[in-house]
Amino acid sequence: MKRLAVLISGRGSNLDALLGAIQRHGWPISVAAVISNRPNAPGLEIARAKGIATEVLDHTQFPDRKAFDAALAQKLETHSPDLVVLAGFMRLLTAEFCVRFRNRLVNIHPSLLPAFKGLETHQQALDAGVRVHGCTVHLVTAELDHGPILAQAVVPVHPDDTVEALAARVLKMEHEIYPMAIAAWLSGQLMMRGDRIINRGEGAFPTQFMPCRLHPDLA
Repeated sequence: MKRLAVLISGRGSNLDALLGAIQRHGWPISVAAVISNRPNAPGLEIARAKGIATEVLDHTQFPDRKAFDAALAQKLETHSPDLVVLAGFMRLLTAEFCVRFRNRLVNIHPSLLPAFKGLETHQQALDAGVRVHGCTVHLVTAELDHGPILAQAVVPVHPDDTVEALAARVLKMEHEIYPMAIAAWLSGQLMMRGDRIINRGEGAFPTQFMPCRLHPDLA
């Protein structure tokens, strides 16, 4: 059984999608703990309703980012996670933290990296006039929104799109590809070769994984 620790800051929609996919597919994966840096994060209630251990590590109670990350790393190690999943965790992590959890730390970013790093990615996409947008699952490195790419999903950008409409389309695809990419990585279907991810086509348990997913409007 592979163990996950999930870090959240907000509503926990990707956490909810992940838990649903694990149950639906019967993957040998368990969420050992959900940890939030915000005491009132709604996602904590999602975890509690599923009987998952929750913890709060309030970043405002620490003198600096380094001290918070050191405490977070110590807390994570008590749960012995095979993978630490960032699911809307709105904190920049220090280089020391990223090195400590190298190849055990995964994130989903709401753009087709390397395009549109940082915040307000949907507005960036609309401002740039791109025809497609999407999301990227990647291993986390010390460089912001960087690291080996596990999977991407592509959505169309419509001429009359708003930030809200585009964000909703991307979020739906996030909920599809993030659990699948996590399962594929844990099963060994995806593996590192040098500094890139390769797809072996098979793993320790079936995932039906596609490293690139198209929105139905593009299929």
